[in-house]
Amino acid sequence: MKLRDRISKTIEILKRNSANFKSPVVTEIAGRTKDPFKVLISCLLSLRTKDAVTWKASERLFKIADTPEKISALSLEEIERAIYPVGFYRTKAKRIKEISKILKEKYNSRVPNDFNELLKLKGVGRKTANIVMVYGFGKEGLPIDTHCHRIPNRLGWIKTKKPEDTEKALRKLIPKKYWFEFNDLFVQFGQNICKPLKPMCNICPIKGYCDYYKRN
Repeated sequence: MKLRDRISKTIEILKRNSANFKSPVVTEIAGRTKDPFKVLISCLLSLRTKDAVTWKASERLFKIADTPEKISALSLEEIERAIYPVGFYRTKAKRIKEISKILKEKYNSRVPNDFNELLKLKGVGRKTANIVMVYGFGKEGLPIDTHCHRIPNRLGWIKTKKPEDTEKALRKLIPKKYWFEFNDLFVQFGQNICKPLKPMCNICPIKGYCDYYKRN
């Protein structure tokens, strides 16, 4: 089977199984709010933080301030209290306040719907920018987090060392019709079955298409 056909088969199987798992927290927030700013902030909060913690922290923060103007007016201590105990909460509080101020002063309190403009915001990398483009604006993008980097390498689609290289490689391999849902599907799959240390190969629905399973 050609690699692109194998990729399509794998993604279709994961789509059929996705109803068994919860959507990632940023996707949930995007679906409920339809707000690119909340997608951006919740994504920043989610880095190295469990979804349940991110959800509660986002709720607390947005309850007291949910626009660039309101968040930039908060003190760092107020933001820290709202988002604790997300990972690196002090650094994230500072970053969120800085970004909110920049959006207020430079972008008329709007999140730019341009990938390269998003990358100009301090603390926003390719993954976050892609997530905002896809889930905030419904535009083309391919967000690559740790699951989206690890699993395609395990499956044998690619051989890459860094997420940036993975994104570049997958943009050439994955049909664009799957880009919008790719991150959701692979985050769900990585959190629940294809885990970093002990993948649950015995119940994996795509093991027949997996190089790692065949080797082990």
